[in-house]
Amino acid sequence: MSNDGMNYAPKGKPNPVVSKGEFEIAAAFLDHGHIFGMCNGLLEAGATLKYVYDPDSKKVDDFLNKFPTAKVASSFEQILEDDSIKLVAAAAVPSKRSSIGNRVLKSGKDYFTDKTPFTTLKQLEETKRIVQQTKRKYLVYFSERIHVEAAVFAEELINKGAIGEVIQVTGFGPHRLNAESRPSWFFDKEKYGGILTDIGSHQIEQFLHYTGNEDAKVLHSKVGNYNNPEHPELEDYGDATLVGDNGATFFFKVDWFTPDGLSTWGDGRTFITGTKGTIEIRKYVDVARDTAGDHLYLVNNKGETHHKLYGKVGFPYFGNLIKDCIYRTEKAITQERTFKAAELCLRAQEKAEVII
Repeated sequence: MSNDGMNYAPKGKPNPVVSKGEFEIAAAFLDHGHIFGMCNGLLEAGATLKYVYDPDSKKVDDFLNKFPTAKVASSFEQILEDDSIKLVAAAAVPSKRSSIGNRVLKSGKDYFTDKTPFTTLKQLEETKRIVQQTKRKYLVYFSERIHVEAAVFAEELINKGAIGEVIQVTGFGPHRLNAESRPSWFFDKEKYGGILTDIGSHQIEQFLHYTGNEDAKVLHSKVGNYNNPEHPELEDYGDATLVGDNGATFFFKVDWFTPDGLSTWGDGRTFITGTKGTIEIRKYVDVARDTAGDHLYLVNNKGETHHKLYGKVGFPYFGNLIKDCIYRTEKAITQERTFKAAELCLRAQEKAEVII
């Protein structure tokens, strides 16, 4: 398990849904280490990585160490002009993700970006229009649900009715700061968008997904900088409360206060309450008991069960994403829900009370 969340890149078992060369992709703008997890997931599902591009040759060299078969594109335009490329995966500086994606969409390709997909509501509205015009897909790497086996299994349990109707979700998303290794944009609010826009986006997408909501309202949100005066634009804490259209409620908190003694970069957890039971997901560690992640605790009328899920469930999102791009379906996630998760985290950020 990585101690650095920025470069945490889960690996699963290969489960290809296409043959080699059938679905060619490119990776570009490698500013965030999530690009490695994004590419791992796509390649395990059968995608063929043809190109990599970044204006920084050091980033390209680091990428090639992990994916040595990729060709280095001389420019981003080379990727956009290659009709064999079906999808571009990118992990740019957050404030640039929308404009890069718009170029990809206009070139006739689908786009898979790291979270958060937007830093302003204006960006969101512009990309919505371009998606409508081009009919291409704007996909987002919400890794804390799609790339965690315990989170995938939770969805299976909910769909089977194991806890009845979901009425409340609580999410905890602590991260280790590792300030000395962060790029300068990480501390520039205009570029990273604020803590609720950034790592809060994971949380809100999970709420919508597990409760089956297509819309929700932000009731209250707050942010603060408690312990990083040397980085005045960094928000090191944030939380928010939402209610979905179906009445399900949500509270989440995110922060940059993972202590150095923890064996991984963050003790991410999700608590799900249903009318007939509860689920707790311990995503990356079971504190003081097991440094492996992917633990799920289920309590319902049949009793109490603990599921150790690492290496047992897989990551179906990536195969579904590839098939969605080929067949123009929406099995992995709907475009509407992707945009709604982005909108709600932006609105939570916009209305957040600054407490310190």
